[in-house]
Amino acid sequence: MSETPRPEQPLPRRAVVIGGGLAGLLAAAALAPYADRVTVVERDALPTGAEPRAFLPQGHHAHLLWSGGAGAIEDLVPGFTDRMLAAGARRIPLTAGMVALSPGGWYRRRRPTHHLIAGTRELLDQVVRERVRALGNVRILERTRVLGLTGDAGRVTGIRVQPHGAAAKTLPGDLVVDAAGRGTRTPQWLRELGLPEIHEELVDSGLVYASRMYRAPAGTEDFPVVNIQPVARDPRPGKTAVIMPVEGGRWLVTLAGTRGGEPTGDSEAFAAFARTARHPVVAELIEYAEPLSEVSTFGNTANRRRYYEKSRVWPEGYVVVGDAVASFNPVYGHGMSVAAQGARALGRELAEGGLRAPGLARRTQRAVARPVSVAWELATGQDIFYPEAVGKRPGAADKLLARYVDRLVRTATADFAVATALTEVMTLSAPLTTLVRPGILLRALRGPRLAPLTGPPLTERELHFMRPTEAGMAETAGA
Repeated sequence: MSETPRPEQPLPRRAVVIGGGLAGLLAAAALAPYADRVTVVERDALPTGAEPRAFLPQGHHAHLLWSGGAGAIEDLVPGFTDRMLAAGARRIPLTAGMVALSPGGWYRRRRPTHHLIAGTRELLDQVVRERVRALGNVRILERTRVLGLTGDAGRVTGIRVQPHGAAAKTLPGDLVVDAAGRGTRTPQWLRELGLPEIHEELVDSGLVYASRMYRAPAGTEDFPVVNIQPVARDPRPGKTAVIMPVEGGRWLVTLAGTRGGEPTGDSEAFAAFARTARHPVVAELIEYAEPLSEVSTFGNTANRRRYYEKSRVWPEGYVVVGDAVASFNPVYGHGMSVAAQGARALGRELAEGGLRAPGLARRTQRAVARPVSVAWELATGQDIFYPEAVGKRPGAADKLLARYVDRLVRTATADFAVATALTEVMTLSAPLTTLVRPGILLRALRGPRLAPLTGPPLTERELHFMRPTEAGMAETAGA
């Protein structure tokens, strides 16, 4: 008597993610509901706690997570915000919790409409990493190099890897996601598969960062973010100074300057450089704060975009997200939010048809490009105007748009509706078209109705920390 043949078991659905940074972990979270196994390949040994990563030199500097990005992370990693706040990060209301000197003047502090999450990059990575590690079908291969892709111009079928101290092997995948960041090798790998060159653009203001951690003075638990912004069209280098309250009762102070006006790693010159920004408020606030670290610098800040979504051919089974698609001048704080929204776009496309749906990769690449486009226009529309900036020179239309944005920013200093529209776009909560709605356009043409503020809108209590009493200084020293 012959045996009844067993039904053929379906092959497991497998996904592979290149890179275990924020973009890679969020991509893994997006993939997890639709794959039997998600393998994240990371060249570094990842920290177990809130510690710096060896291959994240920008980790020492201020990272703003706008509400548009925080919402995307929350969708992918539920409970993220609560865990950040429980660990000491701050939820800063906008514009009530920000003292900002824009190119058009001081913003007024009004009732909140949006927010940002203020904490160190180490803490943010730890919270996301712990949540993703807890997913039962996600594994992370650390200290493993990616050698290249497998497959052909029509479909990527996996990657070749070499674990530390072991022989090279192949990891097959129905979908491969490149989240390797600025060091991506996707353009080279696509060429090796016989695909056409990807169009790429670069705009570089020459910005250099310098950051230092301080112990926040006692009593500053609710202190606002302080942000002194440059004016791109000034004939001198643009200088930025930011105080961001972070966990542990600390201030992360980040200074930056464009080409010809860069800060250095000299601790003795740090406060002096802060005083050369458009207003010395940051220098005055840190004068009485205790430094907790030396100065860290970072200079790889060019805006670089690869237009994968416009390629005339694209292989099935391959998607690129995060900084591997576009990296931005960090001064605008958009990198993490764009990466999060790109990973969420991946998840939404997967929800439509699953891991093996025809055309998934191309549809996802186009969806990933949407938040990239908003952040790209915001960053490059300013950076190209700095002295000695590198990149395609602005044409007549670009200059006209820049003048309109200047007027919007100036109007926003005294107009709540315009300030709200700008905040919606800056936090990546709304498209750029928000700024040309008829009501906003009319208000911008009319201009501000109130006289500009003559100084930073600090409360009397906040001003105390610029000119503390002897008793207050003694309290701070003993804290």
